[in-house]
Amino acid sequence: MNKQIIPYLAIVIGVLSVSTTAVLVKLADDVPSAVIANYRLLFASLILLPYVWFKKREEFKKLAARDWLFTILAGVSLALHFIVWFESFQYTSVASSVVIVTLQPIFAFIGTYFFFQERFSAGTVISMLIAIFGSIIIAWGDFQLANEALYGDSLAFIGAIFITFYFLLGQGVRTKISVMSYTFIAYGIGGILIIIYNVVMANPLTGYQPNEWMLFAALAIIPTILGLNLLNWALKWVSTSLISMSILFEPIGASILAYFILGEWITWSQWLGGMIVIFGLVLFVASTRRNRKMKITIDHS
Repeated sequence: MNKQIIPYLAIVIGVLSVSTTAVLVKLADDVPSAVIANYRLLFASLILLPYVWFKKREEFKKLAARDWLFTILAGVSLALHFIVWFESFQYTSVASSVVIVTLQPIFAFIGTYFFFQERFSAGTVISMLIAIFGSIIIAWGDFQLANEALYGDSLAFIGAIFITFYFLLGQGVRTKISVMSYTFIAYGIGGILIIIYNVVMANPLTGYQPNEWMLFAALAIIPTILGLNLLNWALKWVSTSLISMSILFEPIGASILAYFILGEWITWSQWLGGMIVIFGLVLFVASTRRNRKMKITIDHS
């Protein structure tokens, strides 16, 4: 195999890996959403523990008290993101939920405008409006089907906001330590927080079937560890803009998997709205690339 192809193959496998999140969550539909999120984060943190402990633990000394505070708040935001996003699958389709949560780059850019004085270009504003218009089409079509579908879309929208907070809070810390170390801390904090949440909500943490434990492990390994690492590894060989573009196709991969595994059909509004959102996001990435080097996050997947 031509070595130049390997990074692009890694991107394809990485995007397919992160696209499995929604289907894996829906396959565990008898388990409370917060419990699924709980074990995804805890298992992922435990998987990363040996590597971080033996290879990266010196990095922790680089973090000041302010960095730890921001990382803890980022872990809280990540936990809330997973709770509401996973809950959205109880009410709406994979296609709608994943497309709406993919709006996160736009919220992140808006956040950098207020916190870091990033500037909007005309192209950026137009692309954001296009993507938001597409999400409105999805929500309108879902509302025609059922009120609860619109509620699920709203949860996905809130999930996109929480993952944006996670991104913004960790932006400074990520420049000081590796992605592996940062995600290990954030996953661990998020997992511990959701344990407390589940205890308060009286959600059972044990007593699940073997296949459900396998789904928890699969969520930690396939989209979280495999997908994240492959995409970050590919950054050594390809541009961040290409990675950013490729991640935008996660909703397509998730929808295809949902069709074949869950039998979920895509409605005309989901198809039309989804294409408009993706088109708007592609324009958004292209326009922001001219102004700055894009920083990406795929931790929502």
